[in-house]
Amino acid sequence: MSDLAPPAGFLIGHRTNAEGRTGCTVLIAPPASRGGVDVRGGGPGTRETDVIGPLAGTAEVTAVVLAGGSAFGLAAADGAVRWLEERERGYVTPGGIVPIVPAAVIYDLVEGDPGARPRPEDGYAACEEASEGVPERGRVGAGTGAAVGKTLGRERSAPSGVGYAAATAAGGFTVAALAVANSFGDVVGADGQVLGGPRADDGSIARSAELIASMEGPPDWIELEERNTTLVCVMTDAPLDKPTCTRVARMASGGVARAVDPVFSDADGDVVFCLASGSGSVDRFAGIVIGTVAATVTAAAIRDAVKRSSA
Repeated sequence: MSDLAPPAGFLIGHRTNAEGRTGCTVLIAPPASRGGVDVRGGGPGTRETDVIGPLAGTAEVTAVVLAGGSAFGLAAADGAVRWLEERERGYVTPGGIVPIVPAAVIYDLVEGDPGARPRPEDGYAACEEASEGVPERGRVGAGTGAAVGKTLGRERSAPSGVGYAAATAAGGFTVAALAVANSFGDVVGADGQVLGGPRADDGSIARSAELIASMEGPPDWIELEERNTTLVCVMTDAPLDKPTCTRVARMASGGVARAVDPVFSDADGDVVFCLASGSGSVDRFAGIVIGTVAATVTAAAIRDAVKRSSA
């Protein structure tokens, strides 16, 4: 599942600041791709998600930027917009090309240097590095400073990063997902075992759901800066229209729930994008098929993020 490349025309690039423990990731879609988004959790950090909502008039998405740096990291999208405009990629308006670049961020400011947040030049550099094929995974790009399972504090959490998975759906369509796992909750495998969770006093991996259920009150470490997020971008070559992209993104959020426990909490800002590049028409059931596969590869990509980062 992790060796199948994204659909043709999708370009993925990272900009990694290993010393500052942050970075950004850019996913450039083929021309005229449609997009949708599903935003969950209590603390999302986003840019231009409304413009790709099901009620908005804009149908095209040029690229998606995922970044560290909390709200500061949204600036990386400025660099991606500049790179795309220089290459005349974007939405055609009477005043010129306008790239449509939604973005979402994770909170990693306490992982490394809080002043080393991604900037416009980093988004530009990630575009320069973007290429087709299976992307680099692990502690790179937007996942450089990621961690999961923070119930006992970040110092006891498990390292995480960027993960990827893909599969072929009925009709021969490719459905791929890139994930940045930085959740409050644990990442759990398909068998229910914890892959990434808090370390107990004896060094073993604890299960956050059990710890939280037994707590009589909030632990001392809960503060506003302890923010967490799982970001996902689903890519497919199926001919989905804009409303169907939104529904697929929502179904893919079900994959987040399979791999993260607890999930969609007040301390999380989970966001799932869906980009579709195919042309032609598709019936309603085909959209359900793509959404079903999207949930599966989303869960696999989140698990891959932990596996690649702890190896």
